[in-house]
Amino acid sequence: MPRRREFPPICVALGCAETAELERLAREACASGERFLEVRMDLLREPQQALGVIRGLKDRYPDVLVLATCRRQEGGGEFRGSVEEQMRLLEAAVEAGAEAVDVEVESAAAERSSGLRGRAKRILSYHNFERTPALGPVLRRLEKTPADVYKIVTMARRPTDNWRVLDLAARRRAQPLVALAMGEAGLGSRVLSLSRGAAFTYASPGGSPTAPGQVPAALLRRQYRAERLTADTPIYGVIASPIAHSISPAVHNRAFQARRIDAVYLPFLVEPGQLVDFLTLAKRLPIAGFSVTIPHKQKILRRLAAVDPLARRVGAVNTVYRKGGTLRGTNTDAPGVTAPLEKRLRLRGSQVVVVGSGGAARAAAFALADRGARVFLAGRHAGRVQALARACGAVALDGLAGRRFDALVHATPVGMHPLSDATLFPGEIPAEVVFDMVYNPLETRLLREARAAGKKVISGLEMFLEQAAAQFEIWTGAPAPRAAMERAARQALAEAPP
Repeated sequence: MPRRREFPPICVALGCAETAELERLAREACASGERFLEVRMDLLREPQQALGVIRGLKDRYPDVLVLATCRRQEGGGEFRGSVEEQMRLLEAAVEAGAEAVDVEVESAAAERSSGLRGRAKRILSYHNFERTPALGPVLRRLEKTPADVYKIVTMARRPTDNWRVLDLAARRRAQPLVALAMGEAGLGSRVLSLSRGAAFTYASPGGSPTAPGQVPAALLRRQYRAERLTADTPIYGVIASPIAHSISPAVHNRAFQARRIDAVYLPFLVEPGQLVDFLTLAKRLPIAGFSVTIPHKQKILRRLAAVDPLARRVGAVNTVYRKGGTLRGTNTDAPGVTAPLEKRLRLRGSQVVVVGSGGAARAAAFALADRGARVFLAGRHAGRVQALARACGAVALDGLAGRRFDALVHATPVGMHPLSDATLFPGEIPAEVVFDMVYNPLETRLLREARAAGKKVISGLEMFLEQAAAQFEIWTGAPAPRAAMERAARQALAEAPP
């Protein structure tokens, strides 16, 4: 039976240097329906000015639960005063209306002799901004001081750091515990911690995070549905490095919601060299399936129990699914290439040049050859281009000068956000149909210049949606809600930071 929550499930952390900005953030959070706010007193230029903010909050929104935090530098905060000054500020915050205070473990001795006991809920916290250490000793250190909630927040340096904090939350039943990992690599722990029994999780009010990796409360609620997840909710995701640009979480989570499927799709930052560590995480959570992109599409082949023939020929996997307790791979990039092209030209007998030699280029080359196209290959890595040409029966080219093709498929990251002004074709574009696999930005420089030259253009978004729909159907067995997925993709691209 789930433990009854003493706190609302999501705490929105408010912190900035100026009082007026803090007041604005608080008003907007309350107006949007948030009812649990952390006021980071230590981040203000004048920490004592937070007292007026708290009073104003409680006067206007008496049902809002306020957590006051005045973290000292030794505990990872900005407060430069003594421990005694810290305690006096927290006591004043309680007088102003705060129902809870956060005291870092470094200040625990002073808290025991302060006037806080019995006047507010006490959260005793540990923060490690460098790594995720052994968590058992950390918890035992916290437990030496009685508190209403223990809080352990560490920095995720590898995928399994997520599992370590989630496992601690799942096993901790005697006392309420907040356990999560910071940083881009720790996002999964923020989304999943409630489903593992954490007392609550933290979010930002929007674009003003107070800790690395903190995500907006609206995203946590609407896209990831963190409050509705359970320990039995199937987990999917995408592995990549970098990962922040990916629109896959927005698209697949919208698809699950459109089909009323209990599942969540997460972005997993998996740096080069961390693939085995991620597969350990996939086994422990367990993860039901995931998308694979740069730089793991080829390296993952030898780590899977089975790979379908097309993916084996391509030499790249972009989709992993669990079957019979094992992870298996396939490649949905191939139909993602051919379906959009076949709407513009007859592939059999057409001359198509593929620029690139990575996983996406390999998928395109094999898929086009299978459709009867005459495939030409070009790229900056001559050895890889020649090897791919031999494997799929294509023609390797030293360059494109003076050549003309029916279609050009651009399969490199050149032109991708944030380097969106880059192009491999600054002069004449050597084809009448131009397909750019880059989808962020939606219209790349290559497509913009091709359109201006009167050519037919295919956005990478078409390929993305084709391969994503195929992934969804492999994972769920349900027809993909293509219209909902396209709306989600366009919205995510429109809202992406410049």
